[in-house]
Amino acid sequence: MDPITATDIRRLTIAGVVALIVLVAYWTLWFTARSTVASATTGAYYDFENAFPAADAWLGACIVLALWAVRARRPSALFWLLTGGGAGVYLFAMDVLYDIEHGIYAKGAGGLVELGINALTLGLSTWLLTWAWRRRAALLAGQTTEVT
Repeated sequence: MDPITATDIRRLTIAGVVALIVLVAYWTLWFTARSTVASATTGAYYDFENAFPAADAWLGACIVLALWAVRARRPSALFWLLTGGGAGVYLFAMDVLYDIEHGIYAKGAGGLVELGINALTLGLSTWLLTWAWRRRAALLAGQTTEVT
């Protein structure tokens, strides 16, 4: 099992904040300037994307609670880290399947934005799950170092 250092907590915080910024930026653009992030203009595509805000809000809540719990040395940190990482992998799988089935990645800049979001989601979620699992004993024991 790996110990949790101040550097680890800073990295975790940066990763969490980046994820939250991407979530908020995407949904802000989706509802205010849709053409900047939309990969298609069909009703089915809009319906599909409009089904994600609640799930993304849950992911965001998991990230916020995980960061709070790690910094507060709460054993619940492991729960929130694993819940958030699992939610991210699930969202990745749902999004990628739709995108592949509907040729979204081949639709210009919007497709590239979607591919980037999917890659970021999988990378961050996998990292989060791995990071938490390797430190599970320390997280459950509340053994983190002080953050400076």
